[in-house]
Amino acid sequence: MDAPRDAPTDTDSAGILDTTGILDEALERLHACGPERLGRLTNHAPMAVEALAARGRPGAVHRWLDLYAPKLEEFPARVEPVTAADWRTALGDPRRAADWIAYFHRELGERPWREVLAQWWPRLLPGMYGGSTHPVIRVGHAVRTLEAGGEATAPRLTELAHGLGYWAARHHPVTGIAPLPGAGSTADALDAADALDAVPALADRTHGGFPARLGRVRGLPVWAASVDGPEEARRRLTELVRAATHRYATHGHGDEIMLVHAATAPNAVLRALPALPRALWVPSLHAAWTASAAVTAMYAPDNSVAYDPPGTFTAQEVFERALAHGDEHVIKLTDTALDVGDERALAAALRAVELTDPLTP
Repeated sequence: MDAPRDAPTDTDSAGILDTTGILDEALERLHACGPERLGRLTNHAPMAVEALAARGRPGAVHRWLDLYAPKLEEFPARVEPVTAADWRTALGDPRRAADWIAYFHRELGERPWREVLAQWWPRLLPGMYGGSTHPVIRVGHAVRTLEAGGEATAPRLTELAHGLGYWAARHHPVTGIAPLPGAGSTADALDAADALDAVPALADRTHGGFPARLGRVRGLPVWAASVDGPEEARRRLTELVRAATHRYATHGHGDEIMLVHAATAPNAVLRALPALPRALWVPSLHAAWTASAAVTAMYAPDNSVAYDPPGTFTAQEVFERALAHGDEHVIKLTDTALDVGDERALAAALRAVELTDPLTP
């Protein structure tokens, strides 16, 4: 399948303001659908169409969405309203997804979106591991669109409500993860690539889905624990995204789908930082490290493999290959790879194209 060739633009820089209205149309179309399907799998369409628009390909949005549409399910039924007085009892209850989305829709209709995000980010951050980290990724895409400039349109605010509501419904903290013995200041001084290499793999990586495997993670290396300033937190988070993206090229064969999230989850946090109070940047770094390291522990292969891409490609050409392939994880990893912007990151995106089954009608 050839990539559509309608007016491609520079995909090297994300956050392009879509003035066509196509992204808003697609989001309105998607807001009639639930955040999950089959009771546990994530609806990736809002994230993928945002990536297409942000990379200057709004003309491909509806065609891609038509291919993905069979995976969509209707919006779930409400149970009972979430209120400011009882939200804690609804936190982490996936049956309450519609209730949570309605709650955030009301909140975002009454207050500035950055104010709502700043209030709820520290409440939700400890549970960013629920839903296989997809809720925070969806929020990161929504924030990028709102930060791109222009009017905060109703569909874009509603998309943030869906992302936050999904996060609240799937809120799942991690417990029982201890610093590895001897991993104090020495491990803290490692760069992100070495720290990911130091993550021990689970002994049993053949049974159970994400929640079951996460429950078996008992220890992770200390990394960046001494960071106490917002600018250093942003620098380290940028380093982590780069390292996790690079690592996919040589380790993605361990699980071509799930290891994408070792890079896209921390990148979602990084994308949200400009909209958050600086006091939240350090805890955001720590939560992102735990997410990336835990995914690495849960799905990394026993051995790395050398990978040489099949030629030299520009960022735009790599994104066109991801679009032609169509898989939502490939599109999202490529989107992150373009944020990183170097040859090793582009190689990781090309590796994902090779490893992953394409989206087909």
